[in-house]
Amino acid sequence: MQSLNYEITTLDNGIRVITETVNHVQFFSMGIWVGVGSRYETEAQWGITHFIEHMMFKGTERRTAEEISKAIDEVGGQLNAFTSKENTCYYVKTLTEHFPLAVDVLFDMFLNSKFDNEEIAKEREVIIEEIKMYEDTPDEHVQDLLSANLWPNHPLGRAILGSEESLAAFDHDALKSYMQQYYTGKNIVISAVGNISHAQVVEAVKAMLGHLPSGEENQKVLAGQIASGVHCYQKDIAQTQICVAMPGVAKEDDRLFPLSILNTYLGGGMSSRLVKKIREDEGLAYSVYTFTGSYADTGAFIVSAGTRPENCQRVIDIIMEELEDVRQNGITEDELHKTFSQLKGSLFMGLETVSSRMNKLGRSMIHYNRVITPEDNVVDLAKVTVDDVKQLAEEMFRKENMEITILGAVENIQI
Repeated sequence: MQSLNYEITTLDNGIRVITETVNHVQFFSMGIWVGVGSRYETEAQWGITHFIEHMMFKGTERRTAEEISKAIDEVGGQLNAFTSKENTCYYVKTLTEHFPLAVDVLFDMFLNSKFDNEEIAKEREVIIEEIKMYEDTPDEHVQDLLSANLWPNHPLGRAILGSEESLAAFDHDALKSYMQQYYTGKNIVISAVGNISHAQVVEAVKAMLGHLPSGEENQKVLAGQIASGVHCYQKDIAQTQICVAMPGVAKEDDRLFPLSILNTYLGGGMSSRLVKKIREDEGLAYSVYTFTGSYADTGAFIVSAGTRPENCQRVIDIIMEELEDVRQNGITEDELHKTFSQLKGSLFMGLETVSSRMNKLGRSMIHYNRVITPEDNVVDLAKVTVDDVKQLAEEMFRKENMEITILGAVENIQI
């Protein structure tokens, strides 16, 4: 596929519609993006954004939950949703010939979900099971523990799913009130990619969502600087999960590009520095990687690894040694060039499907109110110098700024 070739229309109520027509396929993917995630919740609302996402599939005035799922399943399509810290997305993918059906089902859910209290009670139990599942998945659970340590007393530090206690307070009125506040025109983006026309999608969105109030752009509580420390959580598991985190950058920060270089260089693949050292050279872990969490006003850079308890200290020592070496010495021009090439390839290969392109357009509009293409990213990445990378490493890779969160049979860690 060629790079993104899109059209944008903004409706009178502020809803942005962005599409890309891909004529050589026989299907399309469409998402409703809402600019609200778990970071907008008060403590009393903890988990409500995700709860609403679940309840969207539990029946409308016209369809039961079974009829919603069957309508798309029976034509070979996909219907799903997800909630993140800063947005929610409801999406469908079907053959183009089923566009009217897909639009009808998706917007019926979005507009007319009943939020029946009996269904809410049942779904509460489902989400509690989802919480238990994550708690029994150590490499997932450690991420929630890490977030709580990085952003204490802030919604970014709370797990998206909520807690058993917070879920108990939700009923029809609470869910509807939250939607009325946040699900408004200025906070909605419709993205669609595939064998559809822009006019076709705009017409459908106008007909279905044109009556929604425009509202105001959603406001969030600023997060501030991340916290630091060492936290060990005892759990009788065969492999200890390690997260070493340090301050990252926000989404609109120009330092995001040297951070992307650092992220890929240190833990972005099998040839990356930490993977080579910890897994290939020392044989201390199977899973070693780095990732960034960038939000509107804050961010973190995280090294993650899983190892046996007796190897935990050694793995942390290696992570610290490698980060300190990069902080002191930076990377070479050759390493910069190779990392840039790796990132460039992944940026373009990440747009191979209509679903990935729909996600790229939707995320870009909901977070930045503009489309950021792979070409845009490549231009900015090409400007990064070894001095930029070293300067950022000097700022970030300081022990006093780090949060180390460990889950497993380990008590004392030295850094």
